[in-house]
Amino acid sequence: MGTMTRRARRFSYVGLDVTDDTLTGHYDLDGRSFRETVVFEGTGSLREASALAVAELWYLLAGLSYYKVGAPPLIDLGETPVGPHGVALVRAAIVDGLGEFAYRNALTLDDVVIVGGRPSTPAVAKLDPTRVLVPFGGGIDSVVSVETLPAQLNQALFIVSPASGRFRVLDETAAVTGRPVVRATRAIDPQVLRGDDAQLRGHVPVTAMITLLAALAAVSTGRGGVVMSNEYSASIPNLRVGTREINHQWSKSLAAEELIGAALDEAVGASLSVASLLRHRSELWVADVFSRLVAYHHVFRSCNRAFTQDPTTRAASWCGECDKCLFIDLVLAPFVERAALHDMLGVEPLSNPDRLSSLTDLVGLGEHHKPFECVGDPDESATALAAVVRLDAWRDVPALSALAVRAPSPPLDDLLQPRGPTRAPAHWLR
Repeated sequence: MGTMTRRARRFSYVGLDVTDDTLTGHYDLDGRSFRETVVFEGTGSLREASALAVAELWYLLAGLSYYKVGAPPLIDLGETPVGPHGVALVRAAIVDGLGEFAYRNALTLDDVVIVGGRPSTPAVAKLDPTRVLVPFGGGIDSVVSVETLPAQLNQALFIVSPASGRFRVLDETAAVTGRPVVRATRAIDPQVLRGDDAQLRGHVPVTAMITLLAALAAVSTGRGGVVMSNEYSASIPNLRVGTREINHQWSKSLAAEELIGAALDEAVGASLSVASLLRHRSELWVADVFSRLVAYHHVFRSCNRAFTQDPTTRAASWCGECDKCLFIDLVLAPFVERAALHDMLGVEPLSNPDRLSSLTDLVGLGEHHKPFECVGDPDESATALAAVVRLDAWRDVPALSALAVRAPSPPLDDLLQPRGPTRAPAHWLR
């Protein structure tokens, strides 16, 4: 946890410009201007009424990337049209979506006052429920969603790229699906990317922002569904501070999904379904399904170092050093033969003694909380580890067995069954 930093005084929403294919959001922080632009490819006109209604919701959440620079206690929504559910989404995105940011910077955001905004007018959309858009990140989650949706659904992928250029590995993985792609290119204000010593830094609820961009793309193309790929564990917090839960994956959680759903219902009506296909599934279930999708094994990538904003710093292969690489190795190991898994990733962090401390954190026994990363909950990691140490191929790594003995775990078969509720429409499920 960091030390308290002086906060700015006021953050204002100045206005949203919309053309047929471009959104440009304008923001102000104590007289300092920021701008974010998103350019779409493969959509209808963004000026259509229902598309505009979704664009305004995106504009509100996108502003948090600039609000966090100074995190003032006053937010002015200006003339932005927004309903009660939209305001509730914004408030939750500040308090919970910026929870990790606040924790790291020793801030309390419960005191934030939201003023301004004007009443919104619903723009009910008429959409085709059999046509869906799948936000695609190139990892095992979105691959499994694409491959497990019923064949009668008409699928397209939704990919967001930075202004610095497309992610090669993501496009290569998308090509394996054979599905058409709807694209958005997001240009974050360079002041935020560049940063300065006075600027607060930290995680923002970026998945919620991308979800709303996908919803906008779906509405503008007549699609009635946005199929997210967030598992049960995304709702599990990393740690608790007093009564506050801090969840790195808040914008992938069921709570965020419900808030986004309510705000979209308020804006465009109930014909748009935005839900996670994997909400009631564990990371281990996803890994099990992915282990049989061999066409993706040598193209997919979940290592975050492959997706940096700066193309010159993007890793050309799995780094083997981050928590995400370690977690992917761990959850696939019960289902993919060891030599094949090593060939798939090109690294083997699970057997690396330098990663043992991180593995201990993943299974819930370390000195630190679950990493601020998109990884499963400790039960899932401990269950995967227990399954790995029972395999003959891994017996030459005694540190794994020693750790597994200390980490109680649910039976693997239990975690391969549905867990908790899902908001996915019945026609998405097999």
